[in-house]
Amino acid sequence: MKFRKLRADEIDARVATINEKGLSLLLYKDARCDMRILDETVGPMNWQREHSRENANCTVSIWDEHKCMWIGKEDTGTESNTEKEKGLASDSFKRACFNWGIGRELYSAPFIWVPAGNYTADKDTKGKWRTYDRFRVTSIGYDDQGNICQLTIQNVKTKKSVYEFGARAGALPEKADNSTPEPENAAEGGKALPEWAVKIEGKDWTVLKEICKKANVDVMDLLNRFGYEKPSEVSVRDYYEMIKRIEEGKV
Repeated sequence: MKFRKLRADEIDARVATINEKGLSLLLYKDARCDMRILDETVGPMNWQREHSRENANCTVSIWDEHKCMWIGKEDTGTESNTEKEKGLASDSFKRACFNWGIGRELYSAPFIWVPAGNYTADKDTKGKWRTYDRFRVTSIGYDDQGNICQLTIQNVKTKKSVYEFGARAGALPEKADNSTPEPENAAEGGKALPEWAVKIEGKDWTVLKEICKKANVDVMDLLNRFGYEKPSEVSVRDYYEMIKRIEEGKV
């Protein structure tokens, strides 16, 4: 069984970190996208979801006609800042769908950095940078291995492309003003390496140190917990996971 890749309009681009120099974005899918793709691929009557541990875990099961039985895959979610119970159920469902392969291509996303000046930002009462601008994925492409090889993100308010990666089919990419160059460890031919193979750059390390400082987390201790001895070894995948754990207070 093979699920189709996500369309651009099915992917959310959310702010992960922000400072005076710019902001980083992460790509997400929502639960409605998972439901739609399950309905399209196996049919609405051939899949089901079951929650346990007060919605912390979710099992998504698909009916196997050959084996005449339900095949389930399970994962654990985390609470959201609003509507904790609903957010927990939604997150565990989305993660269980990742186990089935729905949206797994998002793990191959490049590091997305939007330089300051491409959005409106100010500081809150605690002196932390913030932005109310929203961003959307306007185009996305995948290579033969299913990895993201082309990506364009737009500021919804200004309608300006603020990030471009790779090339559109039959054309060279038009770089956004002040956009950062592609990472040196990107695959040849404009194709993205999977997150576990791509290492973070100097600016990523700077962002991580700032996040750790604000959260009162020892950044080197954090690296050691993930099995790293120096910043140059850290993969993009683990970089995102570190930031996520800090935001969730799990370090």
